[in-house]
Amino acid sequence: MKPSLKHILRSCAPLFLLVFAYFAGQTAAYFSEKTAGVSAESQAVSTNWGLSFQEEGKAPIANASASFLSQYNAYYMEETDEKKIYLTFDCGFESGCTPAILDALKKHNAPATFFIVGNYLETSPDLVKRMVEEGHTVGNHTYHHPDMSKISSKEAFQEELQSLEALYEETIGQPMPKFYRPPQGIYSEANLQMACELGYQTFFWSLAYVDWYQDDQPSKDEAFSKLIPRIHPGAVVLLHNTSQTNAEILDELLTKWEDMGYTFHSLNELLQSENVKQL
Repeated sequence: MKPSLKHILRSCAPLFLLVFAYFAGQTAAYFSEKTAGVSAESQAVSTNWGLSFQEEGKAPIANASASFLSQYNAYYMEETDEKKIYLTFDCGFESGCTPAILDALKKHNAPATFFIVGNYLETSPDLVKRMVEEGHTVGNHTYHHPDMSKISSKEAFQEELQSLEALYEETIGQPMPKFYRPPQGIYSEANLQMACELGYQTFFWSLAYVDWYQDDQPSKDEAFSKLIPRIHPGAVVLLHNTSQTNAEILDELLTKWEDMGYTFHSLNELLQSENVKQL
């Protein structure tokens, strides 16, 4: 007696299920592998920090949102209507301008954060000591100022930051605040994750201008044409300590901002702000 089709199908069902499960598993593994690869690749993409100013006196639009950055303890401004300014200076080397900058900050009782590199601390320890003594924060701009987005290993990334930390503690006698600014504003999502895992707060900025070319310094009018109309509530301002223009105009610039109703605050206050915590 020949087995019926129903009987054949019933007897082969376990085999069909086994084959189906195998191919389903292979397919899932394939797409999982592809997705993981894309994710890792995406995280390694190098990004240049960028801003677009749309309206005078209003915050610019950045090429990364505040909510995206906040998941990595990274910030570029405070979302607020209060006229607060957070002053920051990037210090690649000493050009003789920092004393005048410190004098202006002291006159206006304006706290600032100075992001320094290894060379700066090696050659200008007395100025770094003065920054700390006068109530400013000294942040980490890496030891050698490389493109950090090209550093793929956490160990190498950590070395760039912690070697500067070690020299700072040896020189200043206290731990370096874990405030980090990527050199040139170049970063990757993987970098942000590494910095976060190492306990750092990463700071970009919401206002800057081209002030770093030693042989092509902006005039006072050029500087004011960018820095006055673009200031906005909650701004993190980036200036370079190497700029002769900044040294010459800072006292007047801070006065103008004060006349507009702005007050100066430290990045420590920004971190404590509910407007940052809720992002």
